[in-house]
Amino acid sequence: MSTIEPALRSRTLEWSDPVATAAAGAEMAGLDYMRSLVAGELPAPPIAITMNMVPTELEEGRVVFRGEPGEEHYNPIGVVHGGYAATILDSVLGCAVHTTLPLGVGYTSLGLEVKYVRPITRDTGTVRCEGTVVHRGRRQATAEARLLAEDTGKLLATGTSTLMIFDG
Repeated sequence: MSTIEPALRSRTLEWSDPVATAAAGAEMAGLDYMRSLVAGELPAPPIAITMNMVPTELEEGRVVFRGEPGEEHYNPIGVVHGGYAATILDSVLGCAVHTTLPLGVGYTSLGLEVKYVRPITRDTGTVRCEGTVVHRGRRQATAEARLLAEDTGKLLATGTSTLMIFDG
């Protein structure tokens, strides 16, 4: 068995208090909260920093995130872990629903289904993930999303989610 001498890399992360940001967001309608995040008026949540993703476009019922998967997201078999795709998909699905919510109304995911189409590597480059609300009822919403390699337009994964809507 050969021994590999690792060439160590590091990444330093900094974030703001997520509870304070969530409290500020609870004072806004969902679309206004998301607009504040995109505009940088509120700090990004720690998961966005950890996963190197950011919302870039939004309107009621639709959100686009861009992300930079890197080798810090790799699994033991030499590709980006499927959890990266699942996380960015889950984020746009939830945020798309969030844009439809009035002040005082919250949501939580009830289920997430991800279909992987092709592997993501550090060479994939920027990914673009678009989520849209398919159905928004009084107590439940359904959304779907597509994750693409931005440079090539190749489909990397798809996702669907059902979310419960509740009074905050």
